[in-house]
Amino acid sequence: MTEHRIYRMSVAKIYPALVAKAERKGRTKAEVDQIIAWLTGYDAAALAAQLANNTDYEHFFTRAPALNPARADIRGVVCGVRVEAIADPVMREIRYLDKLIDELAKGKTMEKILHRPPAKV
Repeated sequence: MTEHRIYRMSVAKIYPALVAKAERKGRTKAEVDQIIAWLTGYDAAALAAQLANNTDYEHFFTRAPALNPARADIRGVVCGVRVEAIADPVMREIRYLDKLIDELAKGKTMEKILHRPPAKV
């Protein structure tokens, strides 16, 4: 299986695009940081260190301090693909973040974004 290019991209390169997407819709950098913290467990200092170290996206997720178990309840489509159907674990983590930022940009409240109902079985 070929490795995706995004795995080697620096989080520092992608992060400004995530913030810009949120800010274009009237949301804030702090909200983006809150989503990242909820998803990965990186606090503000740890996120800043990851950005300063130019950590690649793969290691950002595989070495995350505390991946939130509730992330498995994230459902929906990102880039035409259902996030819950993505088999590759790293790509699924990347798309979870994309989906949460999309929801932020669409105006969902932080409470609805971060307090996800459990997936229906």
